[in-house]
Amino acid sequence: MTTIHSDTEFKAALSQLTLAQQRQLGKRFIEHVIELSDNPSVNGAVTFITTNGQPTDEEIAAGYKAAKTAAIDSYTLCGHEGDWGRQAGHFVAAAAAACLTPEPHAGQGGRVAWSTAMNARMARVCAKIADGQGADDTEVKKQYEILEAFLNTG
Repeated sequence: MTTIHSDTEFKAALSQLTLAQQRQLGKRFIEHVIELSDNPSVNGAVTFITTNGQPTDEEIAAGYKAAKTAAIDSYTLCGHEGDWGRQAGHFVAAAAAACLTPEPHAGQGGRVAWSTAMNARMARVCAKIADGQGADDTEVKKQYEILEAFLNTG
């Protein structure tokens, strides 16, 4: 039974995952913050990642392109207005793009899952700011739980 208590343990566990596993886990991180995005292409970008199959290179490329486009579009919308709600949506799109980074650029050592997690955390922080709440570690703890469940279900 794996238990995660810190980002050091979190990152170490991520570094042991294959790229396919990182994408599966990244999808779970995104699903936890997807409600912060109003862009349907972001959700569609990661829907083909399943627990059983390996997405094709074409699916990865198409999903990455959709997520990257959504991230760029949302950045230009939120950047000049300081709209924290839109900023949250931008980070959800950035999380999807990180999750779908094409293999030659994905690197090893949990980079895909780590980048996805960090963008998802930023999305949650922005949403809390938009709601007038202070930032806390709720999303961090939820990601630890998601990773624990992923590792413990084999």
